[in-house]
Order: sequence, then C-alpha cells, then structure tokens
Amino acid sequence: MIITSQFPPSNLTGVHRARLFANHLPEYGWEPIVLTVDEKYYEEKLDPDLSSLLPPGLRIEKVSAFRITKPRTIGDIGLRAFFQLHKKAKQIIRTEKIDFLYIPIPSFYIALLGRWLHRETRIHYGIDYIDPWVQPGSGHKALFSRSSMSNGVARILEPVAVKRASLITGVAEGYYQGVLQRNPGLAKKAVVGAMPYGGEKSDHDKIAAFRSKFSLFEKKAGKLQLIYAGTMLPKAYKPLEEIFKCIAAARASFTNLEIHFVGSGKSPDDALGYNIRPLAERYGLWNNTIFEYPKRIPYLDVLAQLSEADGIFILGSTEIHYTPSKIYQAVLAGKPILAVLNKRSTAVGILKDAGAGIVLEFDGEQTETIQQDWPIVYEEFLQFRKQFTPAQVDQRVFAEFSASETTRKLVQLMEKIK
Repeated sequence: MIITSQFPPSNLTGVHRARLFANHLPEYGWEPIVLTVDEKYYEEKLDPDLSSLLPPGLRIEKVSAFRITKPRTIGDIGLRAFFQLHKKAKQIIRTEKIDFLYIPIPSFYIALLGRWLHRETRIHYGIDYIDPWVQPGSGHKALFSRSSMSNGVARILEPVAVKRASLITGVAEGYYQGVLQRNPGLAKKAVVGAMPYGGEKSDHDKIAAFRSKFSLFEKKAGKLQLIYAGTMLPKAYKPLEEIFKCIAAARASFTNLEIHFVGSGKSPDDALGYNIRPLAERYGLWNNTIFEYPKRIPYLDVLAQLSEADGIFILGSTEIHYTPSKIYQAVLAGKPILAVLNKRSTAVGILKDAGAGIVLEFDGEQTETIQQDWPIVYEEFLQFRKQFTPAQVDQRVFAEFSASETTRKLVQLMEKIK
C-alpha cells in the first residue's frame, strides 16, 4: 500500500512518484493499493487529464480531510487528513494481506503514519524522500521565522517517523543522507537506496492530443527557443546569475537566444509569483532573451512544450545531488540538451556518455567560471544542434532511468527486508 497525500488529478510534481511506481509494480509481482485524499480537498488546481495516465484497474482508496479554516491555521493536507488516512490504512492492513507500506513525502507529516501503523499492526514500512524533511543551512537564521519553526518541528518529528522504518529511499542519496547522519544506527536496521524519478515513454506518446490547449512559443524566424520546465532548485540561482551576466555583457552574441522558464514560480497556482523575472530585469534580459511563465501548467502540456521547443535548458545546483529526471524527459522529447551542471553531478557523465547534449561544468560554489565558459559552450551547442538527431542518443545510458527500471529497484529493496 502506497500512502500519498495527493494523487492525480493533482498537478503537483510529487504525485508522479507514486503514480509511476503504481503503474509498474504489477510487472514485478506486487499489487499496489494507493491510499490518498479525495481531490475535492486539494488546494491546487486539478489536472483531469492526468487520470488518463493511470493504469486500468488500479485500486485507489480515498479519504476525506478537514477543510481549510478562515483564518487559515492548518493548510498542509497531510495534517488535515492525518487521522482519516490512519483509520483507513489500519482497516485495510487488518482486513487484507498487505505486505508492505510505502510513504513518499512530502507531505512530511504522513511519514508518522508508518511508525504508528507499525506499532499497531507490525507492518513493515518505508519512507521515500522526494525532498529532504530537515533543511540544514537554508535560510533558518531568523529564530522565529516560519521556516525556522518548521525546521525545528521537522528535527523533532523525523526521528520519531524513521525509528522503526524498514526502508529509506529517495530520488537521490543526498535527499536522505542527512536523516542517516542524524539517526545513527538507522542504516544498519533499514534497507537504504536511491531511485530517481523514472521517465515514462508512454506519457510522451499521448501528448499529441494536448498540443492545441496551450502554447508558450510563438515561432520566430532566426530564434533559438529553449525551455526550462519545473521548479528552481534553491541553490541554482547563483549559476543562473552568472549566465545572465555573460549574456548581458555580450548581448550581440546572443540576439538569437530565448530561454523560457515554465512552472518556475513561487507557488503552483500563482501566475505572478515570478522567481526568474527579477533577476532577468536586473540585467536587462526580461522579455527579450528571458521569459517566465511562473504558474505550474498541466503535466501533459509541459511535455508538449518540450516537444515544441528547439532545445531543453537544464540548470543544476551548487549542490551535487541533482538527479537526471529532467534530462530523461528531454531525451524522450527528442530534443538536444544544453546543461549547466555541478561537475560532481552524476548527470554530467550521463549526458556525455549518451551524446544527448552539451554540458557546461562548474565547481560547486565556484561559479565564476560560468561567465567565461558560457560563450564557448553555447557555440558548441549551436554546432551540436545542427547535426543532432534523436537517433544518435545512446538510449542504453538512460535505461536505468525509465519508470519501469526505477520501480524494479524499489522492488529489489523491498524484497531485501526480513
């Protein structure tokens, strides 16, 4: 049983983690039950088309949640539906043969359900870190700020949640390394492993029907239109600023370039929650070279935009735990990739080995080299794109990042549990 606070038709990125696992678990002899919250209690805008990506016959159990109050006191849906999820999960576990309980987080609070249900039923449970729960060193200096208090609560609750866990996973090792360090002995008691978001080719096969619904790109003669799709990593702004500095200083060399950021805003449904625009305006690049659509758009529309763009722009972080999920989506879209990545990221070698794109590498926090390297790498990309065909990409390099393969890795980890 997978407990997830949101599931399609929610348009939040995290729903695809549970969706892809649920799609492929039957291939490996496991029958999934998805326990989630009824979508009428979601705050985010729904995407009904996502339901078409679910396999026929998938069992989905839904519970109610407490509604948002005015004034807004508790918004997190994991908290609002915590007791309802617990009641339904316990009922299913006690009346049916459930072998394992798997909880992708966020919502972080539902991780506590694993510990509680284990105590009541002795079921083995695992927690999957889509994002780190405790956020060390990321803006928690103000003692009574919201982020500081949230992080303080996380430091108290996380040890409770993981204490009896049989499995700890994440989209990359860096997402759960902190919990292993903060809880000595956990790695000896629990099976641990990382599986990136898997790419799903069948999703891309369905986008033709959705292309007419939304379009970012007004095709312009002589323009190279690149797209960055998804949220911004907190430590990606520093390398991005170095790129903007370079473009602004040598404007004549980049008159043909447009980079479109989509779904990169401060919150999923805020059309004015710009993250990229203020930085672009600082360097005079807004609405001539740099464009941003902050609001999250439906998933299938994102895939359609990838297929319409001239290339995919991938931006990594000064941290190294960048997973290649966006790279695999770009490959499935059949587009050349221009990537700016920490040289220690595993994505660097993957891109190079596959022949899928051009990479500008930088050394951790030392991002100053990006400014001098960007013109050279950009010219390399222009030449690469002229000769690029999707057939040249070595798909074997990406085989381990398919949704089926990442699910196989999850199954291998679960079957190690005794």
